Amino acid sequence: MSKKLIAIVLILFASCLVVVTGCYKVTTVTIPNNEEITRQVFLATDIVPVFNASCSKSGCHSSGGIKPDLSADKVYNTLINGNYIDLANPESSSLYLWITGKKATSMPVGEANNPSNINQLVLAWIKQGAKNN
Repeated sequence: MSKKLIAIVLILFASCLVVVTGCYKVTTVTIPNNEEITRQVFLATDIVPVFNASCSKSGCHSSGGIKPDLSADKVYNTLINGNYIDLANPESSSLYLWITGKKATSMPVGEANNPSNINQLVLAWIKQGAKNN
């Protein structure tokens, strides 16, 4: 192989390594205020903005990225049709287990603190029927 081809292969490998390792983290997010949310939670105004800022950026949970696709225009259908939501037992919903770190590393990746208490917002939204509101 030529030196140029080896350099290209190494650059591609390093780029892939950065992308793959950028979607994982090793610490669990702790939430200072773990109170249940009792107000109406809206997908469009409470949850989607956090997903846009923390989950669907950088190709992680966006179209063509890691499932589920949390892009604003696809989030509801993806979560409902992909069986990420368990209305009968909200605490067992895959989405909730992922963001709390109970299924694997907590999400969103790389966040020092869970933004806007997304754990409680998502749980409240699921308990309220996971409506497309």
